[in-house]
Amino acid sequence: MTGSWEARYAAEFFGTLILVLLGNGAVANAFLKNTTGNDDPGLANGGWLLVASGYGLGVMLPAMMFGSISGNHLNPAITIGQAVIGIFPWAHVAPYLIWQFLGAIAGQCLILALYWPHYRQTTDNEAVLGTFATSDHANSQLNGFVTEMVGTAVLIFGAMGLYRGMFFHQNIDIANIGVGLLIAAMVISLGGPTGPALNPARDLGPRLVHALLPVPNKGSSHWEYSWVPVVAPIVGAVIGIWIYGRLQI
Repeated sequence: MTGSWEARYAAEFFGTLILVLLGNGAVANAFLKNTTGNDDPGLANGGWLLVASGYGLGVMLPAMMFGSISGNHLNPAITIGQAVIGIFPWAHVAPYLIWQFLGAIAGQCLILALYWPHYRQTTDNEAVLGTFATSDHANSQLNGFVTEMVGTAVLIFGAMGLYRGMFFHQNIDIANIGVGLLIAAMVISLGGPTGPALNPARDLGPRLVHALLPVPNKGSSHWEYSWVPVVAPIVGAVIGIWIYGRLQI
């Protein structure tokens, strides 16, 4: 990483903003009524592939833009996981997390502004919430926790391999593309049960926007579930990084 810590904080803010804007923006395009991506709420017209592409590009593009500045965490789970194993300084964990959450909130506010007419037309409360935050479709917090924990562990293990593997070590842009494809694959393959979040900032920041702002047809913010996409990804990230480190790849 290069540049001052202030530049790194700014990179995390704008990178997370782009991640949420492109990722949750794709969800809004797929779920909300009368958008160009879907004329009915739901997953018609290939909506899930649209969502996966949005999140994949939402991670890949900031990685290319800001990876050399901040390391492109964009995810409190990654920041905490790296600090736990000693490859990121604890003194800068809190500022990273603050700017990541602020970026997620700003990105979601932009989505709300851009899609405001479509929120007004969408009467399905769960579809509206799905453009902000995740939920467990089996109505089981345990299932949600396991899904988010395992998914994040696989994601972080894969990302560590892409960035630190022998081939990609000298081909960082290819590694960035690989991570974007990995995110898209995770959404396609493991996104059925919960969404997924895989990132506390991506879920909690937009959920706060959903709860605090006068979103049309918003219904409940489901705070009883909100701890799952915060705690489970952190646990999963620590597990994924620890396993990768133990293998000494």
